[in-house]
Amino acid sequence: MPDHPVGTYDAWLAARRALLAREKELTRLSDEIAAQRMALPWVRVEKAYAFDTEDGPRTLPDLFDGRSQLLVYHFMFGPDWDAGCPSCSFAADEFDRGIVHLEQRDVTMICVSRAPVEKLAAYKRRMGWGFTWASSLRSDFNFDFGVSFTEAQQRDGAEYNFRRVEHPPDELPGLSGFILDGGVVYRTYSAYARGLDIIDNVYQLLDRAPKGRDEADGDDWVRRRDEYAAR
Repeated sequence: MPDHPVGTYDAWLAARRALLAREKELTRLSDEIAAQRMALPWVRVEKAYAFDTEDGPRTLPDLFDGRSQLLVYHFMFGPDWDAGCPSCSFAADEFDRGIVHLEQRDVTMICVSRAPVEKLAAYKRRMGWGFTWASSLRSDFNFDFGVSFTEAQQRDGAEYNFRRVEHPPDELPGLSGFILDGGVVYRTYSAYARGLDIIDNVYQLLDRAPKGRDEADGDDWVRRRDEYAAR
């Protein structure tokens, strides 16, 4: 017998209807939170940041690529790293093909990392991605947005996900939203840690599979897509 409750279809249907009521509550709450998210005040970005892309140097307004909204995925890839973070690569596999649809809604989505643009371009080719990937190595962008940490911060602690953490690593992931209005860039939103779950559609699907995420021993099962066969 399976190590799980087994019942009749009628019992399953009753439980499923009860769960559906909870799911609808969650959907309505998610809609309310989305409205609250959009109502956040905008914060003017005062600093001029420099980025490097495969098409040359860019400013933050340049990264909007003619649109009024910008989403930046803070991809973990430090200057001395040989490859991008496996979990960030996992997420990029999922949002890369959806960017064309975001663009139809006046939204540009890109990735930003501290690794040199040459490393980013080589890794992007390896993974087969098409999104724009900018290097922020020449600016404080990653540090200002709380996803990269100096040696002193790694030693003494720093803020991540709007709270203080002790001994953060050199890089952590995040997502930030911006709007370009009247020639001025404003920060509208940022999310970190489990706030990025919505990007990982595979996890959303696993949550609906019989065993769920099945991560009692952690999430180190995640590999870069070309490494699963080797494993």
